[in-house]
Amino acid sequence: MYLWIKALHIIFVVTWFAALFYLPRLYVYHAMCEDETGRERFKVMERKLYRGIMTPSAILAVGLGLWMLALPAGQAWLGMGWLHAKLTLVVLLIGYHWWCGRLLVAFREDRNRHSHRWYRWFNEAPVLVLIAVVLLVVLKPF
Repeated sequence: MYLWIKALHIIFVVTWFAALFYLPRLYVYHAMCEDETGRERFKVMERKLYRGIMTPSAILAVGLGLWMLALPAGQAWLGMGWLHAKLTLVVLLIGYHWWCGRLLVAFREDRNRHSHRWYRWFNEAPVLVLIAVVLLVVLKPF
């Protein structure tokens, strides 16, 4: 059972990260868009990605991760430093996800205050978290 939960966890982490990479990229293009039709199209795309893929993937990834920790195999890891570091990064990622939602609302209400350049930098944060999480999980350095 543990391996099934782990496999599903990895699948939903991948889909969550795909959305975390794509949504800010949509924000880059939305911030550059100059016509009303294009802006409305981006609003629909962003909403569907956030609500239909990103948030369900996040819930399932986190839920399955917690389920793994509740199992005997996961219990052994609770005292390990690498897991504490990984969980800290997951909390930061949840905050980034929430921030993406706040930006979605700002675009929806035509209140965006950031340039496309700002979104290009914003888009890089989940890449750094992904690298760190993979290194922690594979290398277990602490």
